[in-house]
Amino acid sequence: MTIFVLASASPARLGVLRNAGVEPVVRVSNVDEDAVAAALPPGTTPDHVVTELARAKAHDVAAALAAEYPDSIVVGCDSMLLVDGNLQGKPHTPEVAKARWAEMAGRSADLLTGHCVLRVQDGAITAEAADCSSTTVHFAEPAPAELDAYIATGEPLQVAGSFTLDGMGGWFVDRIDGDPSSVIGIGLPLVRRLLAEVGVGIAELWVGGAELRSDAAR
Repeated sequence: MTIFVLASASPARLGVLRNAGVEPVVRVSNVDEDAVAAALPPGTTPDHVVTELARAKAHDVAAALAAEYPDSIVVGCDSMLLVDGNLQGKPHTPEVAKARWAEMAGRSADLLTGHCVLRVQDGAITAEAADCSSTTVHFAEPAPAELDAYIATGEPLQVAGSFTLDGMGGWFVDRIDGDPSSVIGIGLPLVRRLLAEVGVGIAELWVGGAELRSDAAR
């Protein structure tokens, strides 16, 4: 049985996969994201930055788990918000989150999520597919008291772009143009396409997928 490994600690990504019928093994990479980004050539495009970060995470986890899960799919992701040509990751502090919201409020920005899918067979990587999804987010203008209360919850401090779509931050998103699952952290349509590129159908990975395959073969 092929095991789906999510190379991310994100509970939002895990929730998206579970709601979509996949129960992944979760492993967190030891990748230094700042070092990976700094090593990229000058002028690297934003979509390539997030894709390379996703690739680094997937490869790090695949190398660590090859013996434990020799037949597996490893998926790495990385999300950042592109505002005025600058990539923004997690703010980590209330001060940074507040400054970023001062830039974002009442405006639109692109949430970029890089994805990398690795096919591991007999403990070795046999195929790889990677790409980036982009979704435009149109932000509302929170009242000062609302923004202070939101930041005080701590939610925006550990998420790319200082907001969530599926949590309390959703109150301050007017609309999006694109894939909502990608904004949450893992784009289901793109992952399905990348899985096909490495020779795996999504139905094979659903909980109960073995039974589905058996029924289809009858």
